[in-house]
Amino acid sequence: MQSNFDVCFAYLLQHEGGFVNDPRDPGGITNLGVTIATWEQYTGRESNEAEMRALTPAIVAPLYRSAYWDKIGGDALPIGLDHAAFDFAVNSGVSRCARALQRVANVTDDGVIGPGSLQAIKRLDPLDAVQDLCNARLAFLKGLQTFDRFGNGWTRRINDVEIQAKAMMA
Repeated sequence: MQSNFDVCFAYLLQHEGGFVNDPRDPGGITNLGVTIATWEQYTGRESNEAEMRALTPAIVAPLYRSAYWDKIGGDALPIGLDHAAFDFAVNSGVSRCARALQRVANVTDDGVIGPGSLQAIKRLDPLDAVQDLCNARLAFLKGLQTFDRFGNGWTRRINDVEIQAKAMMA
C-alpha cells in the first residue's frame, strides 16, 4: 500500500500545535506534540527548552514515522484508519492503540500489530473500524484523572480525527 504518512502527519500537527510547558500536563515541555522525554529517548541524549523550542515539522517527522507510524503498521492499514490509529498512538501510546485496534478486529490484543492482526483489520469495514477505534480511544481518555482538565480538547480532537479519517476514505 502507498504510504499516507505525510497527509496523516499534517493532520496530526494541526492538533499538536507548537511549544507548550503546562505544569498541569504530565508531558512537561512539549513542541509539535513531542515531549522532552520522547525527544531525549529518540536522540539518546539530554535536551533543553531551547532545543525543544527549535523543533520543526521536518525535524520531528522521522521520529513520528519510526516511533509511531511504523509501529502501528501505518503503511499497511487502510487509508483513513491509518490516520485514526496514528493519532491515537501519538496521543495515548503505541501499545494502547494497537491493543484497541486488535480488539476492534477481534484478535488477541497483545499490543503488536503483526501479520495476523493486519489480515483481520483489512477484513473490517473501514468506516466502522474508524468509529469503533475512536470510541475506544475516547472511553480510555474519559477514565484518566486529567480528563476534567483536557477532556474537552481531547473529545474535539477525536471527533475531528474521525471526520478526517472518514473523509480520507471517500
